Amino acid sequence: MGLIIFLLLGALVGYVASRLMGRPEGLVMSVVIGVVGSFIGGFVSHLITGSDQSYLAFSVSGLVWSLVGAVILVAIMNAVMRKPVV
Repeated sequence: MGLIIFLLLGALVGYVASRLMGRPEGLVMSVVIGVVGSFIGGFVSHLITGSDQSYLAFSVSGLVWSLVGAVILVAIMNAVMRKPVV
């Protein structure tokens, strides 16, 4: 059950981040962006706060850090996959 919730929240976070950054993605890519973004957000949270508390339980701050990480990931994707100007 925990895995299903993790994937659903990952899809939600990935969807919101891709919409915020102007890069609409499909369902599978939204899940990937959300899940990878949550790891990036956890890493950034640890760098800023110095605490590992975000890994212990579900929290609103964990969702916010996941969204931050997903936005960072989509920004990197936009920079790397930019179409060349002709």
